[in-house]
Amino acid sequence: MQHGGVELTAYLVNESRARKPDLAEDPLAGAWIPDGDRPAVRALWREFADEVYPHDDLVVSLRGRYIADTLARALRADPDTVLVVCGAGFSSYPWLLPFPAALEVDLPEMAAAKRRRAAELTASGVAPEREVRHLAADLNGAEGRAEVTAAARELAAGRPIAYVAEGVVFYLPGDAARSVVTLGAGFGTTAVTAVSYWPAAAAGCRVLAGQRDWFLRRSVPADASHLTHDELESLLGTAIEDRGPEDLQRRYLGGVSVSESDLIPEYVAVSWTPGSGPGRAGATA
Repeated sequence: MQHGGVELTAYLVNESRARKPDLAEDPLAGAWIPDGDRPAVRALWREFADEVYPHDDLVVSLRGRYIADTLARALRADPDTVLVVCGAGFSSYPWLLPFPAALEVDLPEMAAAKRRRAAELTASGVAPEREVRHLAADLNGAEGRAEVTAAARELAAGRPIAYVAEGVVFYLPGDAARSVVTLGAGFGTTAVTAVSYWPAAAAGCRVLAGQRDWFLRRSVPADASHLTHDELESLLGTAIEDRGPEDLQRRYLGGVSVSESDLIPEYVAVSWTPGSGPGRAGATA
C-alpha cells in the first residue's frame, strides 16, 4: 500500500466503506485491499480516527451511497449510459451497477493497483465481469484532463455519460479544481455530473484543520480548494442537487446522529443535463 501522498487517501476511504458496507451498499468494499495489506490499512485508519476524527466511515459511506443512488437513477433513465469516474480509488461503482462500460481515472500507481486487483477479483469470481478501462492521468494538468476527455468520448461513442468526480476536487488548486468540475461538459454526451467538494463556508472547520496537519506529515498537500453552491451552479450551468453530511444522515439514517461540526464537511453536488436523467419521461428517483 502507499504510505504517503494523495494515494494514501484511497486506502483510508476504502477502509471507511468496508466498515459500513450496509450503509454504503458496497459489498465489495472489503475485497479491494489484499488480505496481506488490510492490517496496515486498518492501523492507519485507527490512527486517523484517534488523531483527526472517528467518523470517516459515516461520511464516506453516506457519500458513496448517494453517488451510487444517483448513478442508478441515470441507468434507469437510459440503460446505455456509461460511467466515467475521476479519483476512482477503490470505489466499486462499475461492479455494483450494470453499466455497459466504464472509465476509471486516477494517478498512475493507484490506477495500476486498481487494475491488478480488479483482475484478481474478477478471476476469482468475487467481482462480476465488467468492461472497465483504468486510465492513469494527472488531473492537475491540462494535458491529463485532455486525455480523460478523449478517452471518455471514445468509450461513450455517442452514448450518455454519467460523470463522477469523487474525493479529488479539494486536493487540486483552484483553477484545476474548477476544470475538473466542468470536465464532463467536454465529453459531449454527459447526462449527469456528481462532484464531492468542501464548501467555502467550512474552510475553517476544526476537523479539516486536524486532517490537514495529519496529511502534512504524510506528504499529502495541505492546500485545498473550497467551492460554493452558487459557484457550482455557475460552473455547471444548471440547478444542482446539493447534499451535506447532515442531509445524507436524514436521508439514509432517518435523523442526524453526528453534527456536521464534528465531521469533514463533504458535500455532493449533482447536476442533470436538461432533458436527461430524472426529468425524462419514465425516469424515477
